[in-house]
Amino acid sequence: MNIPERISALRALMAEKGYDAYVVPTDDNHQSEYVGEHFKARAFITGFTGSAGTAVITKDEAGLWTDGRYFIQAEQQLSGSGVKLFKMGEPGVPGTLEYLEETLPEGCTLGFDGRVVAMGDGLEYEAIVSRKNGQINYSEDLIDQIWEDRPALSEEPAFALDESYTGESTASKLSRVREAMKEAGADVHVIAALDDICWITNLRGNDIEFFPLLLSYAVITMDDMKLYIDECKLTDEMKEKLAKDRISLHPYNAIYEDVKALPGDAAILVDSARLNYALYNNLPKTAKVIDEMNPTVVMKATKNDVELKNIISAHVKDGVAVTRFMYWLKKNVGKTEPPITEISAAEKLEEFRKEQEGYLWQSFEPICGSGEHAAIVHYAATPETNIPVVTDGLFLTDTGGGYIEGSTDITRTFAFGNLTQEMKEDFTTVLQCNMHLAGAVFLEGTTGYNLDVLARMPAWKRGKNFNHGTGHGVGYLMNIHEAPCGFRCAIRDREKQPLMPGLVITDEPGIYIEGSHGVRTENELVVRKGEKNEYGQFLYFEPITYVPIDLDAVIPEMLSAEDKEQLNAYHVKVYEIVAPHLNDEEREWLKEYTRAI
Repeated sequence: MNIPERISALRALMAEKGYDAYVVPTDDNHQSEYVGEHFKARAFITGFTGSAGTAVITKDEAGLWTDGRYFIQAEQQLSGSGVKLFKMGEPGVPGTLEYLEETLPEGCTLGFDGRVVAMGDGLEYEAIVSRKNGQINYSEDLIDQIWEDRPALSEEPAFALDESYTGESTASKLSRVREAMKEAGADVHVIAALDDICWITNLRGNDIEFFPLLLSYAVITMDDMKLYIDECKLTDEMKEKLAKDRISLHPYNAIYEDVKALPGDAAILVDSARLNYALYNNLPKTAKVIDEMNPTVVMKATKNDVELKNIISAHVKDGVAVTRFMYWLKKNVGKTEPPITEISAAEKLEEFRKEQEGYLWQSFEPICGSGEHAAIVHYAATPETNIPVVTDGLFLTDTGGGYIEGSTDITRTFAFGNLTQEMKEDFTTVLQCNMHLAGAVFLEGTTGYNLDVLARMPAWKRGKNFNHGTGHGVGYLMNIHEAPCGFRCAIRDREKQPLMPGLVITDEPGIYIEGSHGVRTENELVVRKGEKNEYGQFLYFEPITYVPIDLDAVIPEMLSAEDKEQLNAYHVKVYEIVAPHLNDEEREWLKEYTRAI
């Protein structure tokens, strides 16, 4: 079936069951940012494949809501589908809640699969429907009934991380979680977020492409922990270790019935952004529900010394791989037959990464955009869209490697041949944006919102902007986008956590000119402690991404003396770290591309 046929089939089911609207989010049962093939229902019903978005299907309209990262991609993929694009955050564009408030009739029935809708979102839907004297049906997955060849749930095996990588045992982590439960006044903690569970258990998996996570749920009490997972994924050694930590194993879907049997007077800690609506509704109605951010969110974001040492080791390896890739591009673009393309370049980069010890897989789907494709913020090349790397212009690569020591996320924009003046100005501006944020010194208690303007000011002074956040936390061989900190100018409730020592966070400003070019420069930063005096504890950033900035696109005259000093110091460090791992020819080339300006 094509997209219009799928929507027609869904509407037929909606009519049969009396639904006025049906919501299809991006999420899986765990509110994961990226989901396995089984859970890509929103992509199935709309044709839009981006990682963020919500579809709402009514009797006479189909809408797709997504953010600025995906406007260009969504417009292209929704063309001819009959699905209307709602550009989130744009003036005059209603959000999904406002849209439902406006379109649902009195006495309506709103439907969705409650397992893939977050508890917080579900409660907001409840409020809208209640005002209209309607009802919600969250017990049916209508997409499943029309998706004939739907992929099965993943059965990929798990793997365990030793304490030499994690720096902390499961027993210690459970002890800290239980202390946090006591502080919150809870005696039970229900967790559905995969990264929180993987962090506690020191287990990883391969249930979501690129992201080493395990489909699982957990219920923690003061005495034990129940882990809901497909046991076939675990080795006997893993099971023995879990048992020693008083973690019992239960079938993956059994949690929905088990939570109904929790004590009626229990105080249950949940995170409304990281627990699904169906699971929440199965909690005893008489229990006290404490809605707070999972304590593990801040715990796992604050990397310990062992984790940081390993993460930096991963970045050294990745720096070698990406630097060698840059050298290869510079030597070969425009000189091979067939020409180097977006896809073949991405494949070559992974070849370089595979040569590094401890490499596992890419840490997210590679974004390699040539020429005008680089203006699509989250562009992913397909055989149909794949084009050669430009011989006169810019080539943007946003990629990452998953190593046993941690995950990396790096964006570099490479210049080839003749560039327009605007391309060079945009490239240099983005470099200034990146460096001005990376050079910040700030007091403890500062949030990413406080600092975001540093990264935007050089662009704003030229009347330009980028329609995405400036940076995100990075997980330790887990989610590449990790809460609870980020750099952005639009406030999100779940990113108000102050920046803290040990946090790993990206710095990735950009400028995108539709139909022409795109520039993004991304380094990862570690938050470090600086001076402490009568004003308090100062913090600063340490860049841990070690790959040259392409000086072929830099206009030195646009840089201040301080900018030049910062860029030169960064390149000195890149050369010192990467050069020993290169051959003589590569090393001489690197010397030129890390030269002082």
